[in-house]
Amino acid sequence: MRGGVAVRPLDGRNLPLGARPARWRAGGFAAALVALVAGVVVVPRYLRAAALVVDAAGIEGWPHTLAGWNAAAFRAEDRVVPSRHGPVRARLYVPEGRPRRALLLAPGVHAAGMDEARLVDFAGHLASRGYVVLTPDLPDFRRYHVTARTTDTIEDAALWLATRSGVADNGRVGVVGISFAGGLAVAAAGRPALRDHVAFVVSVGGHGDLDRTLRFLCTGVLDDGTRLVPHDYGVAIVLLAVAAELVPPAQVEGLRSGILTFLEASQADTTNKPRAGALFDRARRMERGMAEPAALLLRLVNRRAVEASGPLLLPYVPALASDPALSPERSFPPAAPVYLLHGATDNVIPTLESRLLARHLERHTRVALLVTPLLTHAEARPSADLRETWKVVAFWAAVLDE
Repeated sequence: MRGGVAVRPLDGRNLPLGARPARWRAGGFAAALVALVAGVVVVPRYLRAAALVVDAAGIEGWPHTLAGWNAAAFRAEDRVVPSRHGPVRARLYVPEGRPRRALLLAPGVHAAGMDEARLVDFAGHLASRGYVVLTPDLPDFRRYHVTARTTDTIEDAALWLATRSGVADNGRVGVVGISFAGGLAVAAAGRPALRDHVAFVVSVGGHGDLDRTLRFLCTGVLDDGTRLVPHDYGVAIVLLAVAAELVPPAQVEGLRSGILTFLEASQADTTNKPRAGALFDRARRMERGMAEPAALLLRLVNRRAVEASGPLLLPYVPALASDPALSPERSFPPAAPVYLLHGATDNVIPTLESRLLARHLERHTRVALLVTPLLTHAEARPSADLRETWKVVAFWAAVLDE
């Protein structure tokens, strides 16, 4: 098993999900990357990975100019991809010239879906390095629901990309999933119809077992007995899923609307403080206009009172997570190599999920587990640590060399 770290996550707060943070200027982290680029200039695979990291981290100035040495032009085409649950919107990013490989990039839980700003950026960065990238819209994720239909859709979209799109010459594709899509991508990649068409799988901040993950969000207790305060965004999504079980029928839509307003505000909070503030105020006004018990539940959401709301949700976790298609540890393992990336302090989907998933999968295939202090669940942490930066570059070099 390989130790290491991960690059900036692709989906926004995915949870926490949101628009991309302010771009980093050419400071310590940029200088470290440029030193790495200079040190590996004779090894194209590392140079390509270093350039991708500069782009993905949003570093501007002369590092960005240097990294653009091998960037190719590309075009983005909206497509409709068939799936067993009906046609799915998707976007295909196609570089000029002969592509290196085709990749499916599955977004996390976010209302913007394939249009989420950071997902669009990362797909473009990959396309500019010579990769065809398909980003399918995942309808249930747009509605903040984690369902087995999404696993089906990832499988169907990846199979279409591999066998019917005309852009995967050898019939094999890379599959990359963000946040909850990371776990579902691993589950989809092991299914018989897709298994032989997958070159590798990457899970960024994903889960191994959905039941275990949701229990953490409800209790703050990890599977190893340690404690970590769960992120309120994840708890709000669980509450949204079970709202109909907690309030009278006449209050369900009002409560769901209030939770969705809070989630929208949380997404805006990293990039548009005025808009986020207005949305948070709206959620509080909605709370004051509700009858009990909906008012109490939305109050807990607005106050980010995860310790009070979690126990109310815990009895409903088994039903939410019962389908094996929602958990890669309960699904057929992929035959292809699996790369697991996770932030060291992630409190949406805890790091332990990737560690346990790696332990489960390494009996079946090659697994690379990469945990980094430079990553939360969805945001990069600038650092001038050359050793950690090297691990980021080495990780991407390994993925892109598959």
